Amino acid sequence: MTEEITLMKGNEAIAHAAIRYGVDGYFGYPITPQSEIIETLMEVAPWKTTGMVVLQAESEVAAINMVYGGAACGKYSMTSSSSPGVSLKQEGISYIAGAELPCLIVNVQRGGPGLGTIQPSQADYFQTVKGGGHGDYRLITLAPNSVQEMADFVGLGFDLAYKYRNPAMILTDGVIGQMMEKVKLPEYKRRRTEQEIREQCPWATLGKTPDREPNIITSLEMDSEIMEKRNIGFQEKYKEIEKNEVRYEALNCENADYILVAFGSAARICMKTIDLAKEEGLKVGLIRPITLWPFPGEIINKYADKVKGMLTVELNAGQMVEDVRLAVSGKTPVEHYGRLGGIVPTPDGVLDALKEKIVK
Repeated sequence: MTEEITLMKGNEAIAHAAIRYGVDGYFGYPITPQSEIIETLMEVAPWKTTGMVVLQAESEVAAINMVYGGAACGKYSMTSSSSPGVSLKQEGISYIAGAELPCLIVNVQRGGPGLGTIQPSQADYFQTVKGGGHGDYRLITLAPNSVQEMADFVGLGFDLAYKYRNPAMILTDGVIGQMMEKVKLPEYKRRRTEQEIREQCPWATLGKTPDREPNIITSLEMDSEIMEKRNIGFQEKYKEIEKNEVRYEALNCENADYILVAFGSAARICMKTIDLAKEEGLKVGLIRPITLWPFPGEIINKYADKVKGMLTVELNAGQMVEDVRLAVSGKTPVEHYGRLGGIVPTPDGVLDALKEKIVK
């Protein structure tokens, strides 16, 4: 089918993109502000057309372990939730990473800690990029700032997950999940046959065949020396991802005196701040990390030599700011501005914070 341009919510775009990518199974549980993902899937009923399984599990814990099982069979498996729900999935995510299985997880963040609020937040940054579960593992993390990127990053997330046999996450927030924009949906991909899955995923647990023994997939290893070797292998893989998969957007940075660093909905707000700053004679640029991990530390370090200071803008108390400070290595001042409890910063508020904390 041809590409279609339509108006929809970010959450709905996730659902439609998953169907069109050829996802084999979605396993989830409703929670605001991401419930439209599973609601849209149930309404469209792709099991009648593409054969995609859509299942509301009995809990978030059950959902992530269903993803584990589907991924172990080489299937395109995904789940989605919002902050407290993703907290419940952490053990399963760590297991999936330890078993080196590809899958896609979507987190449409809401404010916390605890149940917090149903309003948007970006306070799950630490949880996601520092490893919310146990062990030395990493999640490939994509941060969309538009409904279009919500749709685009489903395919990209799966592609990266399968390229490196590693779970990938789309880390977005309630603003992007709930907002409506025009989106160009991708063309339908044909779902893979069982034979194609066997060929593409020789590691999958698909039983014994005449040409191979059955695979065993586990994250458990009782021999410490073997487990250390496995962990060293993980770290080598992560270095390869850091080398090849950094994605970012830099706006007006070449001649800037000051740089804002923001992702997701906060980056959209900062785009307007740049215009307001220009009216006041301030040269302000924006670096938007698209991959939160691997983090674009090198590009931030590059611009640190050219500017008088940087301000991170986040819907949290200050999380990504730590990675920006590490990246600049003391070359320029780095401060943070954010709002909490589901309150979204305004462009004027960002400009005021820039002048107060950096420009002075």
